[in-house]
Amino acid sequence: MDIRLARIDDRLIHGQVATAWSKSTGVERIIVVSDMVAKDDLRKFLLKEAAPPGIHANVITVQKMIQVYQSGLLANAKVMLLFTNPQDVEAIVRCGVQLSSLNIGGMSFTDGKTMITNFVSVNQRDIEAFNYLDSQKVELEIRKVPADRKVLLMELLAKAKKA
Repeated sequence: MDIRLARIDDRLIHGQVATAWSKSTGVERIIVVSDMVAKDDLRKFLLKEAAPPGIHANVITVQKMIQVYQSGLLANAKVMLLFTNPQDVEAIVRCGVQLSSLNIGGMSFTDGKTMITNFVSVNQRDIEAFNYLDSQKVELEIRKVPADRKVLLMELLAKAKKA
């Protein structure tokens, strides 16, 4: 599997993903990896419909992602992986899925979270997942769109005394 982009964005497939990111990465398939979304038939349908023309979209569970990766089923596919949270990314990396970088595009503010940028909010469990990914040499960078300047998440967390 040629993972061209792994991205956390709790909005999943939307205008920026459908246009800027898919075009800049040259993907042919978008895989949404989320246990919660995979159980929601309406949301799955809407996400598949939101994919740009010519790009296949799938919504699968974390475990299914691990199985697909290990099976080699999509060995030659150029894919974008989309996640709603860093815990799911941590789970697949712990099971052998190789990622060199992770783009953080949007994590909404909810109770118990702290805003670290105007579009990324984290809680303690998010920080633990990011610390694990960092320990596995996964580059953690924040950008909304490809043209934005990369901001390194671990540097932001260190400045905020969160890491």
